[in-house]
Amino acid sequence: MIKSISSLPLRPLNLSMRNSAVAGLMLVTLTLAGCGGTLSGAGPYKGDIESKSQSTAYDLVDINANTIAPYMRPAAKPAKAKITSPLAQSVRLMGGDVINVLITDNAPEGSSLFAPLSTGGTQLKVRIDDKGMISLPYVGHQFVAGMTLIQVEDMIRQKLKGVTTDVQAHVDLVGDLSGSVLVAGAVKAPGRFSTLQGPLTLLDAVNQAGGPVMEPHLVNVTVRNGSQANSFNYEDILAGNNFVLKPNSEVVLDRSRQRFVAMGAVGEPGLHDLPSQNASLLDALGSVGGLKESNANPQGVFVFRMSEGETAKPTVMRIDMRDPAAIFFARQVILKPDDTIYVTNAAVYEWQKIITPIVQTLILGRGTGIISN
Repeated sequence: MIKSISSLPLRPLNLSMRNSAVAGLMLVTLTLAGCGGTLSGAGPYKGDIESKSQSTAYDLVDINANTIAPYMRPAAKPAKAKITSPLAQSVRLMGGDVINVLITDNAPEGSSLFAPLSTGGTQLKVRIDDKGMISLPYVGHQFVAGMTLIQVEDMIRQKLKGVTTDVQAHVDLVGDLSGSVLVAGAVKAPGRFSTLQGPLTLLDAVNQAGGPVMEPHLVNVTVRNGSQANSFNYEDILAGNNFVLKPNSEVVLDRSRQRFVAMGAVGEPGLHDLPSQNASLLDALGSVGGLKESNANPQGVFVFRMSEGETAKPTVMRIDMRDPAAIFFARQVILKPDDTIYVTNAAVYEWQKIITPIVQTLILGRGTGIISN
């Protein structure tokens, strides 16, 4: 008759059974150790990266005093002392601009077509249409797109010559679609900004738009003026590379893809923004919480970098953080966008991953061993 489990007597495993369990543990451990692919992990093992059989796929470089030179970050450039002085540029009218036309007539009272200057003259506010045309009394429809303000004044005087005596004309730009600057993208207040008060520099335009929404080194600035487009890092502009924008320019700010991947035994694995321009390996490790003390192998810190040329092989840099000098090396090595930092697990951690579930099973079996009478 089968007894219920609750009524069965329990007793510790005897010596023979413990020896059998230990032998089984060793057998299972050796089996699993030879089948690394069955164990969980974030990437390759340290030995796999270093093995000669894999070395044909990439160049493995040990970072030390003799090899660090090609991988060092450049010295910080001093800020430029010069300032950008905006100089007024010739305004060329275009469709959408609004001009204020002042016409005065010094003809005898009662025979003048326009008010005299003493009374303020005759003022007309005119918007240039989509075809570049304006319409004025006694002047008619005239094409003004592409003309300067002085050229429009001369044209008005020429058209009124013979119609009235000693006519004077003055033209002001009061709505400057042609001279304005558009700022869009990753700014707090995008929009179109006037240059009626004078030309705008790139920093002027960005500041009027509220400034970027990200840190300067993460901002890419593209400037288009109709004939060419140029891109800059916003941090470089702040360092003294400001310049005057041409009328009707477009300024677009977007996220610069300055990112790297952290994998393995680090505090915060994943895709991260570089902490600064020309960031070092040590900066990047600090930004992801450093190495995990519980399972990281300080001798297994690697940086994977794709080659820039078509024929060049990728590079894998290895740095031994057990060496005190490695801290200084890590401070000097530049981390480039799209690099991957990978920290392997310590050997004892891999061992623990194998034996922990087995030991837990043995302890459970010892505490709840079921022996039938």
